[in-house]
Amino acid sequence: MQIYEELKARGLIAQVTDEAEIRNLINNGGAKFYIGFDCTADSLTAGHFMALTLMKRLQMAGNKPVALIGGGTTMIGDPSGRTDMRKMLTKEDIDHNAECFKRQMERFIEFGEGKAEMVNNADWLLKLNYVDMLREVGTCFSVNNMLRAECYKQRMEKGLSFLEFNYMIMQSYDFYYLYMNHGCNMQFGGDDQWSNMLGGTELIRRKLGKDAYAMTITLLTDSQGKKMGKTAGNAVWLDPNKTTPFEFYQYWRNVDDADVMKCIRMLTFIPIETIDEMDRWDGSRINEKKEILAFELTKLVHGEEEAIKAQTAARALFSGAGDDANMPSFAVPADAIVDGKINIVDMLLLGCIDKSKGKVRTLIEQGSISLDGERVDDTWMNVTEEQLKAGVKIRKGKKTYVKFTL
Repeated sequence: MQIYEELKARGLIAQVTDEAEIRNLINNGGAKFYIGFDCTADSLTAGHFMALTLMKRLQMAGNKPVALIGGGTTMIGDPSGRTDMRKMLTKEDIDHNAECFKRQMERFIEFGEGKAEMVNNADWLLKLNYVDMLREVGTCFSVNNMLRAECYKQRMEKGLSFLEFNYMIMQSYDFYYLYMNHGCNMQFGGDDQWSNMLGGTELIRRKLGKDAYAMTITLLTDSQGKKMGKTAGNAVWLDPNKTTPFEFYQYWRNVDDADVMKCIRMLTFIPIETIDEMDRWDGSRINEKKEILAFELTKLVHGEEEAIKAQTAARALFSGAGDDANMPSFAVPADAIVDGKINIVDMLLLGCIDKSKGKVRTLIEQGSISLDGERVDDTWMNVTEEQLKAGVKIRKGKKTYVKFTL
């Protein structure tokens, strides 16, 4: 199976322009493509997984990725899929985030001479003269068409700022610039970016003629990506200092049953033939599938050693077997122990299970907290010094585990 057919078999292709051209380029290693990453945080998230693994797959097939760090477009903020305006970051914050992204991408993609490139659109967007840019590309965009774009529809009801309205032009200019200066002939992105990506292709055609070679866009489906990267209101980060390897493993170990095979197809490098066989497994093997998914993705991001540790700790929780030494832990300060005990609410608050006593009490009252496998339903319950010396395992909901010790 060639790479384009594999991408389709994995469910990664949603929409394309000029499919025959795209298939030919990708299957023959002739694509030099870019994917953009705006620097809105100091770490990539699980939601970036599809883009990162896609770049890796295509590079393995002989194509050349260009990782575009959005140091310039982050100054504007992408309105796609949002009901409110993004928080405006300082240039210093964006530069810091960009450096963090670079370090994480290097785990997935091989950069260097003749290999993948990494560029930052701040290098050209921040140098543009506004009037000159309007004269160069402004006539290539129809305001009527822009207002009909899917990426703006959700914002039109509550108000779309002129700042954000410029985002499509900035992203389109990126493709034009990369085509002219880096030889990019293709771009990939989430399906929420379709209008912006079409803008880039149309800009190249208008500026360089309808037969310009960069008439190829392919679209990475984003419907699953929107579900990834967040759990219980918190982002699932690729940075181990923000989401530990154990927590990362647990996130994937607890995905919905209906999404397991979809995630395995889209995100892992397990051969398609093996995945097809897994699809025929009896329903009783669902937890085995989840373990495979969690292990493979944790290995990709954090390495095999950390994946083994996370799996061992998880099995200790679910079956009582294995070593729980790698479970996230919190040492209760000695001065918090009074008369040989500590109130459960105070202990959970110290361990950052939640941010306020009121919220911790609500979690207990709702039955969302368990201690060593037993549900906690009394906010006045105390944990003894002896228990903490042995270590107590707290579970919040289905996905958060912390071992409390002294």
